[in-house]
Amino acid sequence: MQYIDEYRDKEKVVSLINRIKFISKKPIRIMEVCGGHTMAIQRFGIPSLLPDHIDLVSGPGCPVCVTSRAYIDQAIAYSRLPYVIITTYGDLIRVPGSSSTLDKEKATGADIRIVYSILDALTVAKQNRKKKIIFLGIGFETTSPGTAAGILKAQMAGLFNFFVYSAHKIMPPPMKALIDQGVKIDGYIGPGHVSTITGSKIFNFIPEKYGLGVVISGFEPLDILQTIYMLVLQYENNTQKVEIQYSRVVKPEGNIKAQEMLDEVFEMRDDWWRGLGTLPESGMAIRAKFEAFNAEKMIEVEVENTREDKGCICGSVLKGINKPSDCKLFGKVCTPSDPVGACMVSNEGACAAYYRYKRTDS
Repeated sequence: MQYIDEYRDKEKVVSLINRIKFISKKPIRIMEVCGGHTMAIQRFGIPSLLPDHIDLVSGPGCPVCVTSRAYIDQAIAYSRLPYVIITTYGDLIRVPGSSSTLDKEKATGADIRIVYSILDALTVAKQNRKKKIIFLGIGFETTSPGTAAGILKAQMAGLFNFFVYSAHKIMPPPMKALIDQGVKIDGYIGPGHVSTITGSKIFNFIPEKYGLGVVISGFEPLDILQTIYMLVLQYENNTQKVEIQYSRVVKPEGNIKAQEMLDEVFEMRDDWWRGLGTLPESGMAIRAKFEAFNAEKMIEVEVENTREDKGCICGSVLKGINKPSDCKLFGKVCTPSDPVGACMVSNEGACAAYYRYKRTDS
């Protein structure tokens, strides 16, 4: 298939649903760990097409959602410095900090600019040599190569007024932690965009150590349904392994050039994940050789004590323990226009997806 409408063909969808129903006998709990999948699953109404004993749950697949409030507080503190310009992707600007948001700081005069890539941030640095430009680097293996490339370009161009505040993370540690912490999972819908960079090999430990299947999926209805079919087939036949459904994009070896660039610029560090706590070797820190571009090392700032909102269950939603509609704040106190937690802010957040496409589980 070559065109998007072919991946939404009604007859093919019905045929695949019937095949799933025919082979699926045992209750199975499948978790997606990609925010794009979270949104697509709810947008296309995938759960409503499946037998009741196939339970789809959302995991820690939204980079904005898993990032600590302390990171937001520090970004806000940076924005208040008169010689700093903050550059950021748009989905981060409304994430609540302890007492403010980047959006509110911008409204009161802070120089905060939404960019579409790190190249835009480099342009801002070129045009404002007397300012310190901080790029808020956030995301998994999908976006981190772009940040690495930006740092390398800044070095080559001599843009020493350009800095990155990194919150980049990698996907395998939380997938491991969920199982180790006892969350009920029978198979993973593997992240499609992440896997274009990493390849499928980074997930081999999951069937080898834990006996769970991983199928890397595309984002259209037929992609997701075929992935569910493959996971159900593995589960029913006890043949759990790593498979690639999204073969038109993902290869086992991944993008070698991007991997080399990541290794050159970043090193692994322990990092905090909402709902999971601090996970060893799960975050990306800028290497010492590029310290001149590391905002954490080069720009001192006082940060307020971080406070979490009571009542928000974003952490348990990210672990697949609760659905967004289980939260007492959902759709009432917490809405996309006035979010309490990060899961309601990002377009990839489970709460935002539920609010937009599925208000209840009835």
